[in-house]
Amino acid sequence: MDTRTPLIVVSGLHGPTARAAHALLRPGTVVVHHDLGHIGEGVVRRTVTTVDGEQLDVLELAHGCISCTLREDLLPLLRRLHTRSTVDRIVLHLDPQLEPEALCWAVEHIVVAGVVGQIDGPAARDVRIEAVVTCLDAQTWLDDATGDVDLRPGTDDDRTVAQVVVGQVEFADALVVAPGADGWQQARLHAVLTRLAPGAPITWTDRPDVEALLGQVPPTARRGSVDDAHAPLLRGQPPLGEDCGVRLVEFAAARPFHPQRLHDAIDVLLDGVVRSRGRAWVATQPGNALLLESAGGGLRVAHAGPWLASMTPDQQERVPASRRAMAALRWDETYGDRDSSLVVLVHDADPDEILRTLRAALLTDAEFADPDSWTTWDDPFGDHHRDPCEDLPIQHREEPATPRKEGHA
Repeated sequence: MDTRTPLIVVSGLHGPTARAAHALLRPGTVVVHHDLGHIGEGVVRRTVTTVDGEQLDVLELAHGCISCTLREDLLPLLRRLHTRSTVDRIVLHLDPQLEPEALCWAVEHIVVAGVVGQIDGPAARDVRIEAVVTCLDAQTWLDDATGDVDLRPGTDDDRTVAQVVVGQVEFADALVVAPGADGWQQARLHAVLTRLAPGAPITWTDRPDVEALLGQVPPTARRGSVDDAHAPLLRGQPPLGEDCGVRLVEFAAARPFHPQRLHDAIDVLLDGVVRSRGRAWVATQPGNALLLESAGGGLRVAHAGPWLASMTPDQQERVPASRRAMAALRWDETYGDRDSSLVVLVHDADPDEILRTLRAALLTDAEFADPDSWTTWDDPFGDHHRDPCEDLPIQHREEPATPRKEGHA
């Protein structure tokens, strides 16, 4: 029997996020919120709310870093709340700029040490993520999701608004949408949401019954599970047909990309596209896959770890059996599991043009027949850096392989 305390994560840049979180208040439930609106003053305001009232604490920004502050305060707090007999559920109301995927990764993986009476380990020893609920505004979300506006201009945070709002919806188990769009806008938005978060129940109201909505979350929901580039890209069986100009485009190839041609082709994923995500085999990097993902006009390319074919047998045994089984279905005697696979969610782009552009970036027959030449080519994806806070709640990402690219620059 799982005795961990259920944790519900409520996120959203816009929409009735606070209302949704506090709609879950009942005896035994605690709502935790870290307000990042005062970080310019070097502080984070943390509130812990129960049916009996609210406790406010002002925290100094640890090392000048939001992620460090949350790691050092939130994760131990979750473990301490688990030990209280008066707490049987925790609701985590995320600040608008936080992404639930990174937070859930932190709950599962970051070791919390020094909590009195508890063995060192991640917060997941004591809490289990029951659901992620994302709130959005029907009038503004699609414009936000397809734009290229920086989230926090003038700061070290290089995320765009699109990357945040798309990530918040994509990771959701349930969606609360504040209405206000006209019939066509709502139908178009619905087409996007059902493909971006397939299977997630949606309620169209700014006064949600979140308890009822949680009851509709299917058993197959991810509930905080974080996928990597080698996981199935069509999670949740989304609709594959076209609706209101919205559709999913699938691209697959069993030969590598030419690095420079791929770099030049990437712009096709940034115009008329809500989201693209997948793995790429680049000829100049035979050992590692690259993760490609875009949201609106923001793009991220990151190292996605080694191919099975470049691992030792012992390393392969530590890889999930599901990945090994999928790789076995497409295994090539020469190149093993190396391949490229992308899924692109378009709303105002020509799917055929996207496919043509990506195919043109693959190696030609002559290039593919001369693998000794591959390592001689320039590689715009070869330079990379490591974010010093990448293993923390809001900053965790795979090791970047190239900086974010915006628009058609």
